[in-house]
Amino acid sequence: MIDVHHQIAAVRRTVDTRVHGAGEARVVTLAQTYDAPVEDVWDAVTRAERIPRWFLPVSGDLRLGGSYQLEGNAGGTVERCDPPEGFAATWEHGGDVSWIEVRLTAEGGRTRLRLDHIAHVDEERWAQFGPGAVGVGWDLGLLGLAGHLGSPAGVLDPKDGMAWLASDEGRDFVVRSSEGWYAANVAGGEPEASARGAADRTTAAYTGAEPA
Repeated sequence: MIDVHHQIAAVRRTVDTRVHGAGEARVVTLAQTYDAPVEDVWDAVTRAERIPRWFLPVSGDLRLGGSYQLEGNAGGTVERCDPPEGFAATWEHGGDVSWIEVRLTAEGGRTRLRLDHIAHVDEERWAQFGPGAVGVGWDLGLLGLAGHLGSPAGVLDPKDGMAWLASDEGRDFVVRSSEGWYAANVAGGEPEASARGAADRTTAAYTGAEPA
């Protein structure tokens, strides 16, 4: 049993912009503090043997300059690696290239993880789905990591992920995540009406329901 309310509340979500490479980019950020030392969290998010236990099977060379491929999802190149403080990599999927940055901060015996997903987005697609297009997926990833590290949120086996998403509990998680991204989008300056429409379409895309 997963404590959906606990996990949704445990994540801080923000939406911003920054200059990245050739121009201004959208930045979708998630942060969560885990009851695990920084060395353990670093190992969980960078070691090929552990990543499939909470996220997806991964292949490649997980070191600076190496390439990786997540099964059925994105691949890319490791552009920065500063153990155990963080790493950066390209995120290449469906012909699009964006970037992820992961930063770990020790807080006593606990660890704060911050993930930035940075993209030069298609503004029409952003208007359609907003930050939840990637944000909900990353929320699911942080849920898996919480379970793997022994959080009270519970444990979700990645192999059972699709079945869980189709359950009432899974749909509730998606709805609450999407609502969290609606609030972050508004806080980031998006008008409420357009943020509402984007959140509803994101929820529908993940759950298969018709948008309101």
